[in-house]
Amino acid sequence: MSDDKSKTGGADRRTVAAGEGYEVEYFASKHDITPAQARELIANVGNDRDKLDAAAYGLKQGQG
Repeated sequence: MSDDKSKTGGADRRTVAAGEGYEVEYFASKHDITPAQARELIANVGNDRDKLDAAAYGLKQGQG
């Protein structure tokens, strides 16, 4: 089912929808990780954007 693009309030911005390719692609691009890595983070951490941002940062720190 497609994301309702008319609902753009704060609740929509606090999460990353794993089922929405464009959200996964944006998140992956933002953090310079692959979409597969982004989906793995969502599976492990959940879809809370703040927690995912922190996890993606930690992932990148571990690679450097």
